[in-house]
Amino acid sequence: MSSPNETSYISMSPTALASRGTDASLIGSHCQYPPCNQLDFLPFKCQSCANTYCSDHRTEDGHECAQKGAWATRRRLAEQSKTSLGAHKQVRDRDVLYAKPCAEDTCKTTIGTSLVPGVHCTACRRDYCLKHRLEEDHDCKSKPPIGARASALAAQQAAITSKATSALERLKLWGASKKEQYKDSRAAKAAGPNGLNSKGQTKMVAVNTLKKTAKGDVKIPPEKRVYLYVEAENETAKAKIPKGEFFFSQDWVVGRMLDSAAQSLQVQNINNRSDKEEDKLRVFHVEGGRILDFGEKLGTALVSGNTVVLLRGVGSPEDLIKV
Repeated sequence: MSSPNETSYISMSPTALASRGTDASLIGSHCQYPPCNQLDFLPFKCQSCANTYCSDHRTEDGHECAQKGAWATRRRLAEQSKTSLGAHKQVRDRDVLYAKPCAEDTCKTTIGTSLVPGVHCTACRRDYCLKHRLEEDHDCKSKPPIGARASALAAQQAAITSKATSALERLKLWGASKKEQYKDSRAAKAAGPNGLNSKGQTKMVAVNTLKKTAKGDVKIPPEKRVYLYVEAENETAKAKIPKGEFFFSQDWVVGRMLDSAAQSLQVQNINNRSDKEEDKLRVFHVEGGRILDFGEKLGTALVSGNTVVLLRGVGSPEDLIKV
């Protein structure tokens, strides 16, 4: 039997003859090509004109078909329809919009709408709004790629931890250098009044200058203010503004000061939304050479003229005691 998709005619079975009203017991049909009209026990149906013909006149040319090519046209249109539907489904599936929030933790923009499209980052495999589409705008390096293997995630996290530890070590050396400067100042004091006046006046002038330039909440009484130099560590706490001079209340705890400083320097701060230590910002006291606890009071831990540095992923003060 010929396939209906390959030829313009198909072989007629006894069942098909019976469905057309022909006595199935005859098991045959007369050729409907007028000059022929012979009885054929295995007739063929033309798929263009739907008439029945013998084997000699089964083709469209053989019976001079009045609708020649109709079957081929139908088949071609059917194939084109399948192809078109398949392509439309692929485009529709690819371009379908899924409304969801921007992957940047601090952003509340809804993306994936017709008005606000999302931009996919191929590095961390997340979707962002236009404002945070660039890698430096969503701190891409600190985000493990979605779908990455566990080993790759572990390696990336190890690199982040190593970077944070390295930053902490550099800050410790900086703090040690500051303490050596204070030792020199005390040695100069013991040597005589000239050294004391020189060092003391220099420090006093620096603090007075800091008081004139520092920014902060004007509602804090002047006698309650602690004036500090604040910086953001470049590798782990990228900031729009790398450093500044600010004053805070001596009654504040370190955690509150951290929130205010991070906002002023425009550093991403998700301490209240993440329990992971590698995500947390910490405060390093340069002169003290240590990480401050969030609950410490500024008036106890710091004095005006001190420098503090914001950095991420170095661990809590308790964890660092073991180092």
